[in-house]
Amino acid sequence: MHTDTERCVRAVQSKDARFDGWFFTAVLTTRIYCRPSCPVVPPKPGNMTFYPSAAACQQAGFRACKRCRPDTSPGSPEWNRRADLTARAMRLIADGVVDREGIPGLAARLGYSTRQVERQLRAELGAGPLALARAQRAQTARLLIETTPLPMADIAFAAGFASVRTFNDTVREVYALSPSELRTRVPLNRPARTTPGTASSTSPGALTLRLPFRAPLNPDNLFGHLAATAVPGVEEWSDGAYRRTLRLPYGHGIVALTPNPDHIACRLTLSDLRDLTVAISRCRRLLDLDADPTAIDDRLRADPLLAPLVDKAPGRRVPRTVDEEEFAVRAVLGQQVSTAAARTHAARLVAAHGDPVDDPEGGLTHLFPSTGALAAVDPETLAMPRTRRTTFTTLVARLADGSVNLGVESDWAETRARLLGLPGFGPWTADVIAMRALGDPDAFLPTDLGIRRAAAELGLPSTPAALTARAAAWRPWRAYAVQYLWATDVHPINFLPV
Repeated sequence: MHTDTERCVRAVQSKDARFDGWFFTAVLTTRIYCRPSCPVVPPKPGNMTFYPSAAACQQAGFRACKRCRPDTSPGSPEWNRRADLTARAMRLIADGVVDREGIPGLAARLGYSTRQVERQLRAELGAGPLALARAQRAQTARLLIETTPLPMADIAFAAGFASVRTFNDTVREVYALSPSELRTRVPLNRPARTTPGTASSTSPGALTLRLPFRAPLNPDNLFGHLAATAVPGVEEWSDGAYRRTLRLPYGHGIVALTPNPDHIACRLTLSDLRDLTVAISRCRRLLDLDADPTAIDDRLRADPLLAPLVDKAPGRRVPRTVDEEEFAVRAVLGQQVSTAAARTHAARLVAAHGDPVDDPEGGLTHLFPSTGALAAVDPETLAMPRTRRTTFTTLVARLADGSVNLGVESDWAETRARLLGLPGFGPWTADVIAMRALGDPDAFLPTDLGIRRAAAELGLPSTPAALTARAAAWRPWRAYAVQYLWATDVHPINFLPV
């Protein structure tokens, strides 16, 4: 979008928050870059230039605006909608792969040379993978500086910097302030306010922050789904917050997520602060916070039979996952059984094979078992039909040996084909994994019983083939159409818990 100057100027002049994260405005006279909704008086059009990423602005010598804080805007929805090289690379960078494995590790995961990855990212985003990861480190550093009393040296390494000197230089360059000056600024040095449903901010190691999103956001199906399907010990709904354990690259964590009208309150307790960036990225992905609800709802509203559902409760998101392999295992456990039965099966696995964690603030007891641990389980101990037992053991074996990859870098079409090749995997299981684990916004479930009931009630075709043909008009947002169709039922997944 940043190449459409006229459209960008209109968005800036109208302070349209819908475009935050889509592009960034760099002001040639002040050498500052802003989000489109910046509250200051818009500059003259001749003094504006536009970039596709904060990293590109920083690399061009612009520093972040202290008013609108463009580095904290929602991420571009492009990376959720697409499955090409650039989108897959951006999802990996957000997951901290460059910090942990370097550019060679990033390229290896994508199956391209480092040169190809560098060239593609520069062509589309105006910055290479190192610059993009550096911008992310700067944002994490700023968050820790402003919301914690941690020493600067600890913040430097927690944010992913190789040295304190690099940390100091980067913060000065990006924000035109030293780390100490950034901490003492008012009101930016005030910790984010706690909200109902979050624990006391005095707990050791806890960080409280706000996750922005593009309005509107309807929390009913999002948190309703997560709460209704919560696995005891791993997830819970407590005092207005969805809480769960997290398996992270350097350790583990516990997160509490509370819906608010203008943000999601996020409270993180981490065993290793180096996991902060990854934890935030996975929480945003879980709640689908980088989606563009206006574009999605406009497409679905064009169907006269869907329009009343969209108008009634706009802004539905797709509830996703913080762990793709965990979700795939749970999808198999949920085949042809009720939600309650699926939770029971998962809870048994957690109690027997999950890693224990300490949660002084609630009832979380375990991490969901790793695929390595599940691959070692004796199949005869699994209380499920023999055919599903075969499906389960085959899946965890393929996940454990890497022959099936569900990571954020995976190719959606290829992965779906691999899943369909496993015993016991039909279109429903493959598509629900594509929708909620892989993040494919166009995944569709025409054979789902709830979808067929909703279709019949609304006057849509109820046979899978006919419904799929009708749903072609909803592309590329059919996964969101699923959420609106499911919402016609009175199932607990459609209601915010009380």
